[in-house]
Amino acid sequence: MRSILLSFSLIVFSCSLGAQTGALADSIRLILEQGIAAQAFPGAQVLALHKGEVLVHVTAGHHTYAKERAVQKDDVYDLASITKTSSGLLFLMQQYERGQLDLDAPLGEKFPVFAGTDKAGVPLRSALSHRAGLLPWVPYWQGTLKGNARYPWQKRWESTRTNDYRFRSRTLRRDSTARYPIRIMDDLWLHTRFRERYIHRAIGKSPLKPAGMYVYSGLLFYLLPEYVEAATGQDYRSYLRQNFYDPLGATTLGYRPLDRGIPLERIVPTEVDTFFRMATLHGVVHDEGAALMNGVSGNAGLFSSAEDLAKLYQMLMNGGEYGGRRYFQDSTVATFTRRHYAAEGTHRGLGFDKPLLEYHVATSTVAQAASAASFGHTGYTGTLVWADPEHELVYIFLSNRVHPSRNSRAIYTLGIRPRIHTLLYEAIGVGE
Repeated sequence: MRSILLSFSLIVFSCSLGAQTGALADSIRLILEQGIAAQAFPGAQVLALHKGEVLVHVTAGHHTYAKERAVQKDDVYDLASITKTSSGLLFLMQQYERGQLDLDAPLGEKFPVFAGTDKAGVPLRSALSHRAGLLPWVPYWQGTLKGNARYPWQKRWESTRTNDYRFRSRTLRRDSTARYPIRIMDDLWLHTRFRERYIHRAIGKSPLKPAGMYVYSGLLFYLLPEYVEAATGQDYRSYLRQNFYDPLGATTLGYRPLDRGIPLERIVPTEVDTFFRMATLHGVVHDEGAALMNGVSGNAGLFSSAEDLAKLYQMLMNGGEYGGRRYFQDSTVATFTRRHYAAEGTHRGLGFDKPLLEYHVATSTVAQAASAASFGHTGYTGTLVWADPEHELVYIFLSNRVHPSRNSRAIYTLGIRPRIHTLLYEAIGVGE
């Protein structure tokens, strides 16, 4: 009789849990549909793991507003700046753990681009925390244009917004040759030495502001692929695959998805580019700087499905262990995901984003319930990954909010991502 009652109790519990999960999925889908109606994005999906198990996986909408392909759970997205915490930074964590990296080493010692510049003495720890005074970004593509093409600190640039650009020598051409072998688009090919001649030079010559104030910057991350290759003697992408992505079973996570055989129809398109590449960006990186690095940068360029991105962040949330394999010691993950300059008002970790020091509904991309131990990153294309070891919660939000234009800001004004994050915490009994 007792076994019958126990079995009945388990059935009731299972049904109750299923009902709760269904209600959670419905609530999340409602928010996603509000976003679609407001043209925050044509479609999106949410994946959440609690204690290593799927809590909910919800999709809504379509790849584009033409509604030709509905969002699928295995769709692949341009992760944008989530790349910063999911690629070259992992190698820095390895080096630190092995005693091969001093976090306070000056940038000029580690990166030749900075040697002999006003940034040579900037500590790596400060740059990774986004308070070193580095410029937020450089519009590298503007340096390819003749005439009025200059970087902002050199001369005012005025866009002609035409596809009849005249490119400067040794930058871009409309057809490929031995010296222009890097395909940006079908009719846009990059000079083989553009990275050294323009990107590196622009980073080295960019203005340096006084250190101490938090200013989000991607400049250092553009240099990580070459740093990894110089340190390992191995191709950057191959190193990441062999040491992280393949062992995790994260088959879709990586650069240049079309080269890896991922079908175009599985890849969610991003912006309709009307000022540089003059085409819908589909299967190629959205970030212009990463595009000029052949799609491979530590700043942007990674693509992934929700499930594969979750594997990487579940490993980090576990303190460096996943599937019986240890990738990092817990202390290494803790060092990189904690704040190093909180006393100065900088909320970031080393590469990783953290909750704001003071929560503000209008500016936070995560829930107020996110613990101080939590960490993650957002992506300009409309993506977010967040892990909370205190509550054992991983949250993945993937969308193409830049389609058809980056001008849409409804994802921010409607608070789509933090509202969904709040629902997830409430579902596990936190912040109710």
